[in-house]
Parts: sequence; structure tokens; C-alpha cells
Amino acid sequence: MKRLYVLILFIIISSCQKNDEVDINPENLLLGSWTNSVYNQDTETTTFERVYKLPDEQYGVLFERDGNFITRTSGWCGTPPLTFYNTKGSFLLENKIIKVTSQEFPFSFNWEIVSLDEKKLVIRRTLTDQEKDYQKLMVLFSEIETLANSVSCVNSNDWNFIGYGTKACGGFQGYIAYSNKINVSDFLEKVITYTKEEDAYNKKWNIFSNCSIPMKPVEINCVNGFPVFKY
Repeated sequence: MKRLYVLILFIIISSCQKNDEVDINPENLLLGSWTNSVYNQDTETTTFERVYKLPDEQYGVLFERDGNFITRTSGWCGTPPLTFYNTKGSFLLENKIIKVTSQEFPFSFNWEIVSLDEKKLVIRRTLTDQEKDYQKLMVLFSEIETLANSVSCVNSNDWNFIGYGTKACGGFQGYIAYSNKINVSDFLEKVITYTKEEDAYNKKWNIFSNCSIPMKPVEINCVNGFPVFKY
């Protein structure tokens, strides 16, 4: 009888060990569950450890054979007690770039594989094509702001304003003040270019926005060296 108990115990232990074995696809090491993420600020990389399955109460990601991408997350709230849940998405592996589309924010992002083996995955966040286009827009707008802010507001009669940008459903994003003492033609050309580029960006990436129309200013007042709109 004692030998029978020992045999049953051995079978149970062996069965548990087999169930906990990590399934590794030698043709695609990325597939599987990854957790215990550690971020390295110096190299701007994140290291994951391969596990049997996603943990219940810890952040992790799962790459499935059919292209599904599962994130085990607690969302953006870091206040205990944390509640973890799964978010779904999809992924596409192109060379060393993992392109992820998710149902929750961020809706799309890219990871560059720095290193990958049977035990560890090291990734680095890279910009998506949409993020690169958005950066170009922000560079254009920064040039507009730099010109607009290059002169202090002393006499409001020297100032004017113009609508800039375009919402996805039409209309300006807002209004910006500029001094007549700057290179006005250069400034207005930059505003027109930015507005056209934002319109192209919205159409290219199917951007949605609210259709509220920004209130048009009626005059400009100089306050502490800055132009302030009056509506």
C-alpha cells in the first residue's frame, strides 16, 4: 500500500512538472508569455523573462501563434489595490521590429528586439510611422511658435492673429498671435504649410476629433510682454 501511495504521488508531481513546462517554438522564439519586466534607463531597454503563462497579479505580455497579442495590465492607475486584466491586440514581426496594435491606449506602438533567446527578451521602444509623422508636425509648429514669441508684446496695435491647423472634421485648431515686426511673409507661409500638413496627417491616419469651433478673438491686449486674446 505504501508503494502505491508513493507511485501515485510520483505521477502527480510528474504531471504538474509537465504542465508547467514552458513551450518554446524554436522557429519563433518570440512566441509565448513574458513577464518580470525590468527597465534600464541607461540603455532605454526593457528586459522580460519567459514564463509558463501570464501571471495573475503582474504585468506581462503574450505573443500567440495566430498573431494575437495579449497584455496583462492594471491600466494607468498605480494606486493599490491594483486590479489586473487582459487587453487584446495583434502583432506583426518584421525583421527585428514588433509592430503592435492594441484595443487600449497606446493603440499602436513598435518594439525593437535588442536580443532574444529561450529565457529573455530585450526590447527598445521605437517610433511608429504615425508617431514619426506627428513629430514632423510638431517641428513645424515649434518653428511657428518660435517666430511668434520672438518679439515682446508692447503695443497691441503692432499685433495681429491668424487661424492655424485643421481639425479632422474641419475648422481651425486655434488662433495664434504674431507681431508685424517679425518676417510676416515667412511666418504666414509656415502657418499655411503646417495647416496643409496637419490636414494630410488627419486623412492619412484617419484621425478623429471633436467638431467644436474655437472662438475667434476680437482683439489683442499686451500683458506683461505677452499677447493675450480678448473674446
